[in-house]
Amino acid sequence: MLDKNLSISSFPRAVIHIDADAFFAACEQARDPRLKGRPVITGKERNIVASMSYEAKARGVVRAMRLSEVKKLCPDAVFLPSDYETYSLLSKRFFAIVRRFTPDVEEYGIDECFADITGMRRPLKMSYPRIAAAVKEELDRSFGLTFSCGLGPNKTVAKIASKWKKPSGLTVIRGRDIQDFIRGMPVEKVWGIGPQTTAYLNKLGIRTALQFAQKDDDWVKARFSKPFYETWQELNGRMVFELETEGKDTYASIQKVKTFTPPSRDPEFVFAQLSKNVENATMKARRYRLAAGRAILFLKAQDFRGAGAEIRFSRPTAFPHEVIAAMEPAFKRLFDPKKLYRSTGVVLFKLTEDRIVQPDLFGVTARCERLGRVYEAVDGIRVKYGKHTLFLGSSFYAHKFAQHLGERGDAPRRKKKLLKGETERQRLRIPMFM
Repeated sequence: MLDKNLSISSFPRAVIHIDADAFFAACEQARDPRLKGRPVITGKERNIVASMSYEAKARGVVRAMRLSEVKKLCPDAVFLPSDYETYSLLSKRFFAIVRRFTPDVEEYGIDECFADITGMRRPLKMSYPRIAAAVKEELDRSFGLTFSCGLGPNKTVAKIASKWKKPSGLTVIRGRDIQDFIRGMPVEKVWGIGPQTTAYLNKLGIRTALQFAQKDDDWVKARFSKPFYETWQELNGRMVFELETEGKDTYASIQKVKTFTPPSRDPEFVFAQLSKNVENATMKARRYRLAAGRAILFLKAQDFRGAGAEIRFSRPTAFPHEVIAAMEPAFKRLFDPKKLYRSTGVVLFKLTEDRIVQPDLFGVTARCERLGRVYEAVDGIRVKYGKHTLFLGSSFYAHKFAQHLGERGDAPRRKKKLLKGETERQRLRIPMFM
């Protein structure tokens, strides 16, 4: 039971973390009631687990497991292609519902968010725990799936709380009760503390979150960088990590990766897949008016081993043909015709604002301006008629065939059931259910 007499002093700041339980798989179960209670796996198109229902998780299935391994653990599993279009639309609805309770919402992932409800007690005529309960009740009712919620005095504690009773839990951690919750918690379970930091803390004799929280200020400052000092502060009840409520308007890097089926040792086909990734990455860079100074290309073989190379450009660029031309020599060095490849990827980084520079002696600036107008027109056509209406010749083989052929090419249900006037490339942004 929630403490109805909880005083405001328990929450100098009140933050909720809301996490959709097994979101992708749960969406599929909500769409098809016949899947309720069955082990459902999404990620069929990639041959690895993208999401699994709690029934599958109870059988030992974990994320990124190969489907061949899943079949041994769970022969009755239902494998489905990921319907990212529907998941994305439902995610937007999820965040819109949370914003009915507070405008301060950070969309932390497609299936989770933080909400700062500080100061909302009077407008909503509810205590902070009751607001958290009302958010959960509204989400559960609206979607037909479950959400786990945690209320705490900051983001770190709220994240600990939301994981306390999964699935479909609601946990309230008051400032004065933090120590009780983190007393036996392994330090690696704290949000933001990864394997390397865990190993370092263990060497210092720290194995639980409470042991870390009880160290004094000077000790932590002397041994850890700012982010971990801030985590230590939040474990002690202070609010340090503010919510990032503004939509993203820039990026430090842009990554595009695609898996294809069946795997291939055809250099033209594999290079076409890489080229398509470059086109997608540069398209995003142009949308945010960014240009890349460097890029990394990588190839992943069927045995999941990868090879990569870093490329430096003579000047920052967001033009795909320039990136592709610079990558081609490295691709030829990396590509091994004896191997079967299953995916390619590209990362653009050293991103800077893409702006017009002063005219130069060799006409490079004028050429860039002309190319900029060309790609502006191309992007306009893509917005109007579909993302891949126009593409470079180097990407031809990636567009000639479906991304996945055979059994793994099974399309999500939303793509099979088109509404009147829709095409495969252009559909109304409406999920097939709810």
